[in-house]
Amino acid sequence: MKFDNEQLLKYIGACTSPYHTVDTSLQMLLDSGFTELSLDDEWQLDSGSYVVNVFGTTLFAFHIGKKPEATLRIASAHTDFPAIRVKPNPVTTVKGYTKLNVEMYGGLIENTWLDRPLGAAGTVVLKGDNAFDVDSVLVDTKRPIAIVPNLAIHMNRSVNDGVKLNRQKEMLPIMMMASQQDDNGERAFVDNRNPSLFPDTRAQYDEWSTFLADEVDCDPSEILSYEMTLYPAEQGCVLGIEGDFISAPRLDNLTSCFGVLSGIIQARKHNANGVRCAILFDNEEVGSRTKQGGAGMLLPNLIKRLYDALGYSNQEMDSFISKGFMISSDVAHGLHPNYPEKNDITNIPILNKGLALKIACSQSYAGDARAIAIVKGLCEEAGAEYQIYVNRSDVPGGSTVGSISSAMLPMRTIDVGLPLLAMHSARELMGANDQEQLNRLMNHFLGGK
Repeated sequence: MKFDNEQLLKYIGACTSPYHTVDTSLQMLLDSGFTELSLDDEWQLDSGSYVVNVFGTTLFAFHIGKKPEATLRIASAHTDFPAIRVKPNPVTTVKGYTKLNVEMYGGLIENTWLDRPLGAAGTVVLKGDNAFDVDSVLVDTKRPIAIVPNLAIHMNRSVNDGVKLNRQKEMLPIMMMASQQDDNGERAFVDNRNPSLFPDTRAQYDEWSTFLADEVDCDPSEILSYEMTLYPAEQGCVLGIEGDFISAPRLDNLTSCFGVLSGIIQARKHNANGVRCAILFDNEEVGSRTKQGGAGMLLPNLIKRLYDALGYSNQEMDSFISKGFMISSDVAHGLHPNYPEKNDITNIPILNKGLALKIACSQSYAGDARAIAIVKGLCEEAGAEYQIYVNRSDVPGGSTVGSISSAMLPMRTIDVGLPLLAMHSARELMGANDQEQLNRLMNHFLGGK
């Protein structure tokens, strides 16, 4: 049966912020029979399948088989993606237009975000009974609410020669027409700190606060903070005369999340022996050095809690880790037919030719000769097509979480991922055949013997 790429597109469409990626993924696992645990509680574990929501934007899931000491396998990906984030106090007005003050998250290709209808998704934090008792609410507009319009060619005749965009000036999205102006067309000052000046309780709040309050169905005074991502409102699609490609936002790295989730679900379905783990980190696009990122103590601490709850000693745990294996999944650069010279001369991933094993002697990608051999063997056992990706020697490539997390948790690790074109664009392009290959590997790695 042909792989159902529509399920992948449905998943991507729901994962409009790291918070929504975790929420959507968590629901998938709960529907598959996983039991939710909390970081705040002491764990009492036995054979079974479990999932933990870590600070809202990272997810840790694991399956414990009948012989937990048999093997430790971990697959990782990341929930975040290059995007536009809304700053605090974001409203600014110019000559009757209301704009949002924003910042860029990660290394996005800025001009691809111009002229695209943008929705907004993330979390809004509301007042509670005290400073530590606050309530987080997920928000997704599910409709376009802003846009960053381009400048007409008549006003910039050299636009096709290439334009460098100023992030603070030229990347600010228009949200609405201004409702309150002074004589110069600028926004009148509103003092949020002195509500007594305003007879209407909502009048003291700017348009963004009022908008969020309407989305959450609360009074603006209840909103303490937020973390909101602007995302392309257009849906992904299968394209090409023969349906060879998938064009969608956020392929980096939701394709990997989707594959890792498939694998851990298979681990439960087949009741795989040993301990099989899936972790979806946050903040890979900004360096991973956070409490919920791969460059912190999160994964080692979670693994320790798991084995502690099963009654194993630290020495036994260290032994399991040293014999274990981790696959870090993140996308790779496929050969672009208009720029073939940008790839290595002998290691050239092509779309629809399978997943890529990412190799770098600099260790920007994790791996050694034995790890490469093991994953090649896993791919062959699973019937998963694979290719090799290596950067050109004179073109520095990116890096991902594999090397970082294996440094924190010393076990043999390799980086793999699907080849993409237009990586970090507002829309990226992948081969329609490739997700199936990644899923086959993950299903076998996490769900097999």
